[in-house]
Amino acid sequence: MTQAPVAPRNIRRRHDREIVSLAVPAFGALVAEPLFVMADSAIVGHLGTPQLAGLGIAAALLTTAVSVFVFLAYATTAAVARRVGAGDLKAAIRQGMDGVWLALLLGAAVIAVVLPAAPWFIDLFGASDTAAPYAVTYLRISALGIPAMLMVLAATGILRGLQDTRTPLYVAIGGFALNAALNVGLVYGAGLGIAGSAWGTVIAQFAMAAVYLSVVVRGARRHGASLRPDAAGIRASAQAGVPLLVRTLSLRAVLMIATAVAARLGDADIAAHQIILSLWSLLAFALDAIAIAGQAIIGRYLGAEDTEGARQACRRMVEWGIAAGVVLGLLVAVARPLFIPLFTGDHTVQDTLLPALLVVAVSQPISGVVFVLDGVLMGAGDGPYLAWAMLLTLACFAPVALLVPVLGGGLTTLWWAMTLMMAVRMLTLWLRARSGRWLVTGATR
Repeated sequence: MTQAPVAPRNIRRRHDREIVSLAVPAFGALVAEPLFVMADSAIVGHLGTPQLAGLGIAAALLTTAVSVFVFLAYATTAAVARRVGAGDLKAAIRQGMDGVWLALLLGAAVIAVVLPAAPWFIDLFGASDTAAPYAVTYLRISALGIPAMLMVLAATGILRGLQDTRTPLYVAIGGFALNAALNVGLVYGAGLGIAGSAWGTVIAQFAMAAVYLSVVVRGARRHGASLRPDAAGIRASAQAGVPLLVRTLSLRAVLMIATAVAARLGDADIAAHQIILSLWSLLAFALDAIAIAGQAIIGRYLGAEDTEGARQACRRMVEWGIAAGVVLGLLVAVARPLFIPLFTGDHTVQDTLLPALLVVAVSQPISGVVFVLDGVLMGAGDGPYLAWAMLLTLACFAPVALLVPVLGGGLTTLWWAMTLMMAVRMLTLWLRARSGRWLVTGATR
């Protein structure tokens, strides 16, 4: 953290109100995707361990295919928020629309790669002969929803930058309810098995994208912003997202390495890892709700050239992140015996889960600091530093994780390696926040 004086109580309360008003609704929207995966895991898990193992591998690949483009939301939030702080709403929405068009182009490109290469990707993860067919089926069907997922990211970024996190909350609630209903109906009612789970998620994603686009289009027309694609604007959006793309690819590489290592430990381990990863993602997005507030608030302060407000908001959000991490860690530790039977009745998988979940609980305060500072630096447009910091983290994590099966370690050891990864991230982000070099003001960075 930067060496800023402690804010007076009234200023802290103002920051608290800002954080709560943005973070609480953002939480609902952020957890939509992991809740989709958790619902799929709960439904598919009762079909059998091979099906759940297949879902675990396919979900990791699918999440990677979408999450590498999370800059569509994060970079858009920061850019739009800066324009809002500078008082130029028309330019803010116009810049956001460039991100929506970029999302459509990227979605089409990802489908073109994933559909024919699905078996190769699954084989790369070392899936067993029993799990691989289910993984290929789920991946190929779910890939059809990628354009909708990317449009949701871009449109969500626009609304967050406009300081609106309530609309994404409402859309997320509707999307989750629709996804759960479709999954139950198609998996069991229609007897489609794991394919039904994939189709349910695709339909729900396109429904969410349609709602988001209708809201953004109405806002663009109200402020006189053009809806037409602009080649220069799309290129600028892509270029601004490159550092965050590198950062996200490095993070996804960490998660893919972890999943690949778990797959080589056996079907029970990869099934348990999928359940843990679903929970870990849910916890991460819960903490990231504060980071989303940080992106919008920090971007707005810097756009208005208020560096002191940005410093004090950063300090307060870190305090919130630590407190939230402690609470979530305690909840995981206490509730883990109740949580596990919801996802599997296999006693081998349950025994593998129990100690690894305790490691996840211990790491939550670290995660709270990491996600908050990550969001603050994104809101400041400090993408290049985030890219280099995540590359360093990957370089530290990869050799440790790959040694787990070599040295005879199990899933719990693998999750200790994940905790080490988060500790390295915390150190790099804390050093940057303390330096103050991210405090660059103006409508654009």
